Amino acid sequence: MDTTKTEARTDDTKAAEAAETPGTTEATGTSEAPEAKKADGEPAAGAAVDEDAPRGADAADEDLEETGGEDVPPAAATATGSVASGAGAVVAAGLGLASLTGTWMGTVLAERQTLLGQIKLQTGKATDQIGTVYGAPWHTHALVNGLFALLAVVVAGLVLTRTRPAWVRAVAWGGLALGVLGIIVSAGMYFDLFASLPTLPKSGGAGTPGS
Repeated sequence: MDTTKTEARTDDTKAAEAAETPGTTEATGTSEAPEAKKADGEPAAGAAVDEDAPRGADAADEDLEETGGEDVPPAAATATGSVASGAGAVVAAGLGLASLTGTWMGTVLAERQTLLGQIKLQTGKATDQIGTVYGAPWHTHALVNGLFALLAVVVAGLVLTRTRPAWVRAVAWGGLALGVLGIIVSAGMYFDLFASLPTLPKSGGAGTPGS
């Protein structure tokens, strides 16, 4: 009888302890699992955070602001680059054409060289009349044309170093071709490859008639 009463008291004591402990069950006596999320939708302190879960609109806006569209060039910068490359191609073509047809600068410098040659002849500082009056201005004109041709090649080469629109590349290639042709023509003019300088005939002693 005493043993039965002792066991009954022991069961009552365990049941009372289980009821007093929060978060436990009467059957197992283990603590209940914490809630995964709070009432307002935020994850609880002990809950695991899923990094692959979709984020809200605020997070997407923050990502957009961080990137700032760095991979996509601004439209204004693209337009400015296209205008500059087009202008460079046109300038190259103009310089190449000027190197073949001649320029106002070349004409003025050639006339100046002619005047200097005449002054040298009159003062006795030069004896070669053809070389001084004709050859020096001709070579000066060739040098000026060659300088314009070289500038055309340089500008066209700079335009063609990067990817450009089709029409810009076409004009730049035209300017490059004209520049190369201008260099060849200017070199031929300077070194008298196309035509040599005229020479004075040698004067021979002729006998007087009736002698």
